[in-house]
Parts: sequence; structure tokens; C-alpha cells
Amino acid sequence: MIFGIFLGLGVWNLELKGARLMNRRELKRIDTRIKAIKKAAQELKGLSKGIQAIDRNASRILASAKMLEINVSDLLDLKILR
Repeated sequence: MIFGIFLGLGVWNLELKGARLMNRRELKRIDTRIKAIKKAAQELKGLSKGIQAIDRNASRILASAKMLEINVSDLLDLKILR
């Protein structure tokens, strides 16, 4: 099954092989977890007191959380799901 999603910059095709479509409630639960991860990484970075290893790893976590936001949270903002 292939879905096209228009995001203003073009159409993204999402191919779902054997994947079960999620409803809005399930995606909201995932979105809540993503936001918690982001908040925890920001707090960790603030507590690190300049320890480079912690800062760098917290930055990586934040980058991963951003990718999750793009994949999940932004779908919720589009309001195309029920």
C-alpha cells in the first residue's frame, strides 16, 4: 500500500509493507513519549555542566527525537488521521 502525503514542499510517498495503520490515539501516545524523550535530553544537557560526552550524546538524542517528530508528530499536525 502506498500513501502520498503533501507537505507543501512536494509529495512524500510512504510505502507500508505489512504495517498496520495506526489511529490518531495510538500516534498521540507515541507523540507523548517523543516529547518526554526530548524534554529529558534537554534536561540532561542542562545538568551536564559542560561535560562534553554528555552534551554530545544528549545532542544526538535530540537529533533522533527530531527525526521521530518529523515521522510521527508532524503527521498529527496535518490532521489527516482519524
